[in-house]
Amino acid sequence: MAFQHRAGRLARGLALAATALLATAAQAQEPLRIGTFLSVTGPAAFLGDPELKTLELYVDRINAEGGVLGRKLQLVSYDDSGDAEKARTFAKRLIEQDKVDVIVGGTTTGTTMAAVPLAEQAGTPFISLAGAVPIIEPTKKWVFKTPHTDRMACEKIFADVQARKLTKVALISGSGGFDKSMRGECLKVASRYGVEFVADETYGATDTDMTAQLTKIKGSGAQAVLNAGFGQGPAIVTRNYRQVGLSLPLYQSHGVASHEYIKLSGPAAEGVRLPAAALLVSEILPANDPQKPVVSSYRKQYEDKFKSDVSTFGGHAYDGLMLAINAIKSAGSADKAKVRDALETTKGYVGTGGVVNMSANDHMGLDLTAFRMLEIRNGAWTLVK
Repeated sequence: MAFQHRAGRLARGLALAATALLATAAQAQEPLRIGTFLSVTGPAAFLGDPELKTLELYVDRINAEGGVLGRKLQLVSYDDSGDAEKARTFAKRLIEQDKVDVIVGGTTTGTTMAAVPLAEQAGTPFISLAGAVPIIEPTKKWVFKTPHTDRMACEKIFADVQARKLTKVALISGSGGFDKSMRGECLKVASRYGVEFVADETYGATDTDMTAQLTKIKGSGAQAVLNAGFGQGPAIVTRNYRQVGLSLPLYQSHGVASHEYIKLSGPAAEGVRLPAAALLVSEILPANDPQKPVVSSYRKQYEDKFKSDVSTFGGHAYDGLMLAINAIKSAGSADKAKVRDALETTKGYVGTGGVVNMSANDHMGLDLTAFRMLEIRNGAWTLVK
C-alpha cells in the first residue's frame, strides 16, 4: 500500500511537471505582441508611413533571427489617420482585445494623449513616438517616449539665435496639439536666452496661404522667425515666406525633419535651420560619433528596403521598438510590470535619437546634446558648426 501511495504521488508529481512543461512550451510558442496605432494616412502620413514601415521591417528581421526570448514577434497595427478619437478606440482594442504586451506608437501628440489614460489604467507599457512635453511631464508610470521634446527644440533654436547675436524673434505656429505645445514651451524658455517675441501669429490646420500673417511679421521688427509646427503647414509657411520678400533667418521645428519637407518647400527652404536627430546627417557625422554605426545601419537597411529617403520619424519607431525589446530581454519575460521597470532603468542605449538614460523622473532620457542643428543647403541637410 505504501509503495502504491508513493507511486501515486510520483505519478501525480510527474503529471504536474509535465503540465508545467507544456504550459512553458506553449508560452514559448505564443508570440510577443507589439501593438501600434499610427497616422499612416491623413495630414501626418509623412510621419506615420515611415514609422509603420520601420516597425514592419525590424519585426521581420528580428523574427528571421529567432525572435526574442525564443518567441516570435507579432505586430498588431491600426491606422488612426491622425484622428484622436480613432486613436483612443484602437488603443482600447489593442489593450482589451488584442492583448498586446507593449504599445509602440502614437504618431502625433493628439493621438498619443488620447491613449495615455487607457495605458495608465490598464498597466500596459506605452512608448510614444510624438514630441510634446505633456506626454511625459508630469511623469506617468506606464508612458515613455522616444523623440526629443518641443521644449528641447525651443532651447536648441534659441541657443543658435543667441550665437548669431539676435534677440527679436517672430513666432508663427499651427493649431495642432504639437504646435500649441511647442509655442507654449518657446514662450516659457525664451527669456533664458535673451529672446524677445515681437510677433505671435497662428494658422489653421487646413490653411493653404499664410501670407497675411507673414506680412504682419515682416513689419514687426523681427530679426528671425520661428515656425512651431509640423505637417504640411511649415512648408506652406516657407514658400510664402519667400513670396512676401522675407529674408530673415527662418527656423522650423524638429517636427519637419525629413526630406519630404525639403521637397514640399522647394528652393524656398534654402538656409532654413532646424534641430534634428543625427540620423538625417549620418553620412557626414565624424567617424568617432557614437551614433554613427546605429544611424548608418538603420539608414542603409531602410533605404535598401523601401527605396525612399530615411526620416527621423522612422528612427523614432526604431528606437521605440528596440527599447521595448531590450526591456523584455532585461525583464526575462513579457510581464508588463517588469518590462515597465526595465524601461525606466534604461541606461546607455544608443539609438537614432541619441543616447538614452531614463530614470523614475525622466521617461525620455535624452538631453540637449542629442539634437544637432541643421541647415538646408542646395536641397540637402548640412551640420551647423
